[in-house]
Amino acid sequence: MSTLTTITDSSAIQQWLTDKLATDTIREQLQQKGLTEEEISHSLQAFKKARYARRQFAGFIYLGVGAFLGFISCVLTLVNPIPALYDYILYGLTSIAVTLMIVGLYQLFE
Repeated sequence: MSTLTTITDSSAIQQWLTDKLATDTIREQLQQKGLTEEEISHSLQAFKKARYARRQFAGFIYLGVGAFLGFISCVLTLVNPIPALYDYILYGLTSIAVTLMIVGLYQLFE
């Protein structure tokens, strides 16, 4: 069995993520370095996995914040501590919570 010498160095992958490079650009860079097609595909697979993990993490953050705001909105609507703010809490805070949760689901499932 031969060991693949792929560029799966985490610093290189993080640099690609920071620069927001497209996979075609990364493929060209790796071809210029003289890597084989199999090594390039393994490197691109590692890059895509890291990119999807970053999106998934952001999606869970959005979902968590949206769920927390939704819970707070529900509790404040039921308790009604300040009657003058009832409409703002019921419609405003709930709308923000639902929007954040939809953004989080979009990040997760895209």
